[in-house]
This record gives sequence, structure tokens and C-alpha cells, in this order.
Amino acid sequence: MTTPPRPLALVTGASSGIGREIADRLAREGHDLVLAAEDEVGLAAAARRTGGRGVDVEQVVGDLRNGSAVEELAAAVGDRPVDVLVLDAGVGVGGPFVEQDVADVLSVVDLDVRSTVHLARLLLPGMVERARGRVLVLSSIAATMPGPHQAVYNASKSFVQSWAEALQRELSGTGVTVTSLMPGPVDTDFFARAGLVGSLMGKGPKDDPADVARAGVEALLAGKRKVYAASPLVKVVGGVNAVLPDGVKAVLHEQVAKLR
Repeated sequence: MTTPPRPLALVTGASSGIGREIADRLAREGHDLVLAAEDEVGLAAAARRTGGRGVDVEQVVGDLRNGSAVEELAAAVGDRPVDVLVLDAGVGVGGPFVEQDVADVLSVVDLDVRSTVHLARLLLPGMVERARGRVLVLSSIAATMPGPHQAVYNASKSFVQSWAEALQRELSGTGVTVTSLMPGPVDTDFFARAGLVGSLMGKGPKDDPADVARAGVEALLAGKRKVYAASPLVKVVGGVNAVLPDGVKAVLHEQVAKLR
């Protein structure tokens, strides 16, 4: 009797943080993996970890801010069906918008928005044609509020969240589900890379990326529309932000994101 192939999951941003933990969680669930990231060393370490779970792992190194790298990643799966697509790759930049480096600002747009939409557009049609597939989009609690001193990042997550919710409606009844994962501050290198270590947000408590990944994968496999992860505080903030005026949320965000 022929053993059926394991389901295949493609995970971007897999070299560290939430993406790495999601990849490990999917490996535990029996998925073969295509892992993508720009950091070759971190990606190799993630591949060794997930490969130790007894699944097949392929690494694709590339900067997804470039459209050609997105296309190469989509092509790397060949004819094999992608059962799970995890769109995790992202970066942030802190500080007043008018003082931010133009290249840094556009990097957030290119990675967090453009590459996410591009890769999904390349792989989603195959999922719809096969009438099966699950997509996990890395959104954020930041999507629920304007973000002074983190303006472009919050706007990028607002875009991604709106886009994911639109896809949920468009894909209803196709057999393909879209889940948005909405964490709060997480203990990763995000704050150091974004230059936000000196902010109240950067100094404050953060969730364990493994806990966030667990909540995200559970919601993904259950076909849920979105999940706030992982601490009770994040869920409370998500609920409160649903009713607070944007002007109030902007003032509050400025207090926690402004460098001290």
C-alpha cells in the first residue's frame, strides 16, 4: 500500500520569531515544509529544527521585497500542491514619519504588503482549483489602531487585515480558508530592528512567540477567521479598540511607541 504524501506548508519569515515557531508547530502536525527567509544562517537552523520532527524540509533563501524572489519562491514548490500557506514575513520601522529613511519606509511596504499580496496571488488560484487549502496571514493588533511613531507599519497591517477579511468573503465555499493572526508585542527581534527598544512598548511585557504560533496554527487548522494571540491582555485590547475612536487610539499609541 502506498503511503499518502504528507501535506505541504510554505512558511515565509521562517528564520526567526513567530515564523520559525509556526514552522515547528506545523512540522509537529506532520507537514512537510518549504521555509523562506532572507537570513540564510537562521533559516538553516530553523530547517534543522523542523527536519528533526521527521518531515521533509526545503529552504529558499531570498529577499521577498524583490518581486523576482517571490516568483522564485512560488516556483520552488513545483507541481506539488501547497496545503498551507503562512504569510509571516514582515518588518517595522519606528520614529516620526518625516524623519524616517525613505528606503526603510518603502521596505516595510514592499515586504509587509507587496510580497504578501504577490505570493498569495501566485499560490491561491491552485488552492481554489483543488478546492482545499488554508492560509495564515500575520496581521497584528496594530491593524486596529493608527500608529504614530510607527505609522507605516500599522498602516501596512491595517491593509493586510482588510485584505484578509475580503479574501475570507471571496473564498467562502471554495474549500480554502484565510485566518489572520493578530498578536500584540512579542518577544522577538522586531523591536530592535524597528528601532523601538527605547519605547514603552519595547520595554514592556511581551508574549512568547511559541504561544503566539500555537494559537495561530490552532486557529488556522480549525479554519477560524482571526485570532488575537496570545495573552488575555491582547484579547482585551482588541475588544477595546473595536469601540474606541481612532483619535483616542492614536494618542494612546503615540505614548507607547514614542522613544523616551
